[in-house]
Amino acid sequence: MSSSVSDFIRNRIRDDIENEVVDGTIITRFPPEPNGYLHIGHAKSICLNFGVAEEFGGKTYLRFDDTNPLKESEEFVESIQQDVRWLGFDWEDRLTFASDYFDQLYSFAEQLIEKGRAFVCDLSAEEIRATRGTLTEPGSNSPFRDRTVKENLDLFRRMRAGEFDEGSRVLRARIDMRSPNIHLRDPVLYRIVHAEHHRTGDKWCIYPMYDFTHCICDALEGITHSLCTLEFEDNRPLYDWVLDNVSINFHPPQIEFSRLGLEFNVMSKRILTSLINAGHVEGWDDPRLPTISGLRRRGVPAEAIRDFCSRVGVTKQANLIETNLLDFCVRSTLEDTSPRAMAVVDPLPVTVINFEGEDVTLEAPNHPKNSELGKRELTFGRNLFIERSDFRESASKKQRKLTLNGLARLRYGFIVECVEVVKDGQGSPIELKVRYVPESRSGQDTSGLKPRSTLHWVSATNSISAKFRLFENLFNVREPGSGDPRDELNPTSRIEKDGLVERVVVDDDWERCQFERNGYFIKDLDSTPMKPVFNRIVPLSSGVH
Repeated sequence: MSSSVSDFIRNRIRDDIENEVVDGTIITRFPPEPNGYLHIGHAKSICLNFGVAEEFGGKTYLRFDDTNPLKESEEFVESIQQDVRWLGFDWEDRLTFASDYFDQLYSFAEQLIEKGRAFVCDLSAEEIRATRGTLTEPGSNSPFRDRTVKENLDLFRRMRAGEFDEGSRVLRARIDMRSPNIHLRDPVLYRIVHAEHHRTGDKWCIYPMYDFTHCICDALEGITHSLCTLEFEDNRPLYDWVLDNVSINFHPPQIEFSRLGLEFNVMSKRILTSLINAGHVEGWDDPRLPTISGLRRRGVPAEAIRDFCSRVGVTKQANLIETNLLDFCVRSTLEDTSPRAMAVVDPLPVTVINFEGEDVTLEAPNHPKNSELGKRELTFGRNLFIERSDFRESASKKQRKLTLNGLARLRYGFIVECVEVVKDGQGSPIELKVRYVPESRSGQDTSGLKPRSTLHWVSATNSISAKFRLFENLFNVREPGSGDPRDELNPTSRIEKDGLVERVVVDDDWERCQFERNGYFIKDLDSTPMKPVFNRIVPLSSGVH
């Protein structure tokens, strides 16, 4: 199987297959660190790694880079697996952890010591940073760089045995402190961490660094194409150096692509964690966050995220993607499949003063273009509600509002004329009194009237109280993170409204739907039988907020 999609990674894979660089079985991996929840930037990597393997008839590993016990947990492991599955991908029996290879990684570290290519260094982390040099000045050798192989092996084994304090010693590669690539200036390979590991317990008190771990795991798993984001481009020479200097008969190529940036969002786990810990958002699944769990709770379909990642494409050019593109993908996914209903987010009571007797039953399609979604019943009676923003005492011709002494059609219902406005002590409308035109019933209209506006509405007898959460961008700057993220937060990123929704939405437990003229919504986890809560997934257009 081959892919029809063309980008530099897929073209490289095609060339490698054609030139028999690989045997035709493409193997990729998605290697998250379980120190937080995944975000939409990770979704791009997931779609790429699982996608290209599937397109070329290959396989993908889900491998957890669990080398830092201070920040990792089973909670994050489970959430990552849930996110990958929800996006539509399956690693089958290829779930691995870097900790699965700790014994092998340790033996490879001893190999480097025996070859004279690694040494135990007693400099502190600050001293190592101070002697590393700069982009224009070379670093300086550690005073411990010339320890003998015997001394280094002894010290490294004692590090493993737990004899030394955290931070007192590290294992460093012996490469070149004058290298123009700072990553090759005797990088740290192992450090001492006296902490319980979520999988290995207290078996280890030394842990390998990412640059040492990742390439070896790739080789051991037979990864044919190690795909990573551009910030690891300068690490590639170290990736290659490690594999060239340990006894492994396989050397995957590391290929870099641009990471996903989404305007008005941050992808830094550090910043996201700080926002959560400070209570600026409610948790990793807060619908304002770009986390996959947050997007899922907000109601964004997995298909929309896959479509978004496909449209963004794979390049080496760093870019900041407009949120409008994600919104477009969401609308495109939901347009044909979401039933319609009416909800009034900010209700203004309406009394139909010339209506008497039993409510009139009306009929409305659940989708104007998809008859398979069926129909529903509406009731029209004396007590109704419209959106407060849909009324103005006076309005220009361009403003499609109900006005005093003006006409408006109630969707699927009748034409009404506002004849009186009841106001509170501050002069704000608290009730409209209207007359309806009996011969103007939708689909049977013989009135000859031509109102400028059509309004959504609900009746008192056929609606249920509900809470609506309306979300905007979490940040009010296009590219947050240059300053204190807390100062860049949008104070109106979440607005809650108490309104009314058609009863059928709650009674029939609709999951996602379009509330006409208000946007696409999903029932939130906070819903109760007495008070449903709906999250707005996306407005109907980019101009609605």
